[in-house]
Amino acid sequence: MKNFSKTIIASATLALVALQTQMISAQDNSIKMTNPLLQRSTLQYQAPPFNLIKDEHFKPAFEFGLKIHDAEIDNIANDTSKPTFQNTVLALELSGVDLGRAQGIFYNLTGANTNPTLQDIEEKYAPIFSAHTDKIYLNSKIYNRIKALNIALLKGEDKKLTEYYLQQFELAGANLSDEDKEKMKKINGDLASLSTLFGNKLLIARKNGAVLFTDEKELDGLSDADLAAAKDKAKEAGKEGFLIGLLNTTQQPLLPSLNNRATRERLFKASWGRAEKNDDGDTRETLEQMARLRLQKAQLMGKKSYAEWRLQDQMAQKPAAAMKLLADIASASVAKSKEEANEIQKLINSQDGSFKLEPWDWNYYSEQVRKAKYDLDENEIKPYFEVNTVLEKGVFFAAQRMYGITFKERKDLPVYNPDVKVYEVFDVTGKSLAIYYLDFYTRDNKSGGAWMNNFVSQSHYLHQNPVIVNVYNFAKPVNGNPSLISFDDVTTMFHEFGHTLHGLFANQNYVTLSGTSVPRDYVEFPSQINEHAALDPAVLKNYAIHYKTHEVIPQTLIDKIKKAETFNKGYDVTELLAAATLDMAWHSVENEADFKPTLEFETAALKKYGLLVNEVPTRYHSPYFAHIWSGGYSSGYYAYTWSKTLDYNVYDWMKANGGMTRANCDRFRKYILSVGNSVDLNKAFITLIGHEMQTKPYLNNAGFNTK
Repeated sequence: MKNFSKTIIASATLALVALQTQMISAQDNSIKMTNPLLQRSTLQYQAPPFNLIKDEHFKPAFEFGLKIHDAEIDNIANDTSKPTFQNTVLALELSGVDLGRAQGIFYNLTGANTNPTLQDIEEKYAPIFSAHTDKIYLNSKIYNRIKALNIALLKGEDKKLTEYYLQQFELAGANLSDEDKEKMKKINGDLASLSTLFGNKLLIARKNGAVLFTDEKELDGLSDADLAAAKDKAKEAGKEGFLIGLLNTTQQPLLPSLNNRATRERLFKASWGRAEKNDDGDTRETLEQMARLRLQKAQLMGKKSYAEWRLQDQMAQKPAAAMKLLADIASASVAKSKEEANEIQKLINSQDGSFKLEPWDWNYYSEQVRKAKYDLDENEIKPYFEVNTVLEKGVFFAAQRMYGITFKERKDLPVYNPDVKVYEVFDVTGKSLAIYYLDFYTRDNKSGGAWMNNFVSQSHYLHQNPVIVNVYNFAKPVNGNPSLISFDDVTTMFHEFGHTLHGLFANQNYVTLSGTSVPRDYVEFPSQINEHAALDPAVLKNYAIHYKTHEVIPQTLIDKIKKAETFNKGYDVTELLAAATLDMAWHSVENEADFKPTLEFETAALKKYGLLVNEVPTRYHSPYFAHIWSGGYSSGYYAYTWSKTLDYNVYDWMKANGGMTRANCDRFRKYILSVGNSVDLNKAFITLIGHEMQTKPYLNNAGFNTK
């Protein structure tokens, strides 16, 4: 996942520094000089000085940054000279340096390494930052200055940047009446507070949802490493026994291994009901308020629904286009999932099971079906996927083969947690390209899931190289045991590094157009292309090494993995489409009276679109659907499917032209990875493969062949 809510501008020009100097009082200057968040880092590529940054630095940094940015915005708005690209659009692009730097570091920490102090600050400043953004994008003076520019006379990125800002002002409501602007500010402030509240409640729900088992027999089937990790987690919580924590998704990674059906049911239900317990972790009231406010916001902007308003700057542009793609794939995926369910039920019946297949049974028995059908056992292949080996001999090795880039670990740069690693990245020419942070292991103070983000974004104008972080939630090794991951986790590593490649190869003048700063329904596409490298024969044999015997994975296992590639695909795609459809349903409501209590609304929505399949629960239940309530993907979760369709179109093109060769990958870098949002992305896509996006490649690659 690309984290959208914390994109920032991290540096500025000497001219802007001079302007700031005029605005800073002696007292302010003292604050600036003693606060590491308010100074341009002297570390390579402005890598954050985490050894100097303390929690108490954030509030004064925010106050200082807000004050300076306000003054910069006022200067732009009240400039009496004729509007030009330089004194309006470029000035806006370069404003907010100190605030942006502090926010960028802060939000990466609140996602990956938070604490009560940071959570309190986040709650306090969410409405303040929202109001600050409104102050900019609802500013009619700046909006009118941009409108006064003759865009036709501008070229390249200057033109694209101007068009971008003009659209953002209009999406924000800069052309609203003063009365409606005040309403918009109130709604935005409330939404910011509620989004932060949702995220904090969900952390509580996730932590409290962990399941304690006192009898080891209940956990029959788990590996020694999994048992040791659960025991260690219980000790950390001051409890006796084995504590199984929850990941952010509905299904949990240990369910396929648990032989005790009652244990599986208990773990699944703990996951499903984590955020609906009428306690401090219950998110339902919060998300219902957000859904209503989002509708009010859209209608204030003259749109029927929030989704209609939100998709205007996306590739899909309209909710109907997004829903059509979901529906076109859903009919095939649901049919496939029913075939898979029948297969699993037959297995249960053959084992004298006197029960109907339930969601907590699916992964357990589907593993058995996979083993019987493909002779493939997850526990058989897991020992070949040790997390650090997958990284260095898989992800990094593939990047070198495909693009020529190399990596060198840097132990001299400070980190925000001892688990974090740092690498310097070098381009094919040997030139230093970027700094890359890696945070592998799960913590109670880390948000669920996996993502990529920038500490510093690439910009030629600002002479900035990218500083990027990938965050995961893999189990940390304990008692000398390795961290072994599933092949799905391997795919996640390649996926998130695909986002990193998008950031590494950015080649833009302006941060706003740089790298992954593209529409949501496009941003996942480059990362999904990189997933295919995980199964490239040369790459797979290089990283799939048994952690004990050090033997390379045998060809027989590789063949089994490839044959099983579309196994369970009906389930996987249906749970994803259910979540995407649920997101669109919440945000396509046109009358507030049509909102119902969370669980009732969810059931009705899934039933309406044929996605209420008992055995296949939605990947994210509404109460813990962090992507859409606190992660910036509201009306945008369909993006994974839209991007995957783009991916399959390009992957088919690559296969038809020799595979993931250096030549094909260099072409992909040229037309996709390096252009950011500086060109027409539809045209770039068509230039790459010669035709528009089609649905058929998705259906074929997923194994949903239809006649």
